[in-house]
Amino acid sequence: MKKSQKSEVIESLKQKFDDATFFYFIDESTLTAAKTSKLRRTAFEKGISYSVVKNTLIKKALEQSNKNADEVYNILHGPTAVFFSTNSNDIAKLIKEFRGEDVKPELKAAYIDSDIYIGDAELKNLVALKSKNELIGDIIGLLQSPATNLISALQGNADKKIGSLVKALEEKAQA
Repeated sequence: MKKSQKSEVIESLKQKFDDATFFYFIDESTLTAAKTSKLRRTAFEKGISYSVVKNTLIKKALEQSNKNADEVYNILHGPTAVFFSTNSNDIAKLIKEFRGEDVKPELKAAYIDSDIYIGDAELKNLVALKSKNELIGDIIGLLQSPATNLISALQGNADKKIGSLVKALEEKAQA
């Protein structure tokens, strides 16, 4: 690869790092070509960007980006694939779903809103993270709950009062 090509790759990768809030570094070296192709296809279908890049280029791009990801440099050895997503747990769910009983692809590190998770043991925690939309849904549900309870209580009291009023009117009509 010529120096000009390397510069283009570094600049492109730097831009992706700058734009991304969530990215993961994966070791997929033991996957067969068919499994790698399936992983790429599945990632594409879920809107996850996927690249395999030399570690030195990743490091240079990270150094030039606005991300403070110095802790990641220690994991940049051996084959590394980089995944970019708009949701914090989409990639973790993809890896967990894809691997099934296997241990590959293996999570090397993840960058989530300026927090760095190192090692495959963090995959369980990353899968459990809620996306922005899930958190908004939870908050809306919590906010709606008291209002729903209040409305049903008022309706219940209104039904009782209407029943009492109808009964009183019937008694007066009979008298």
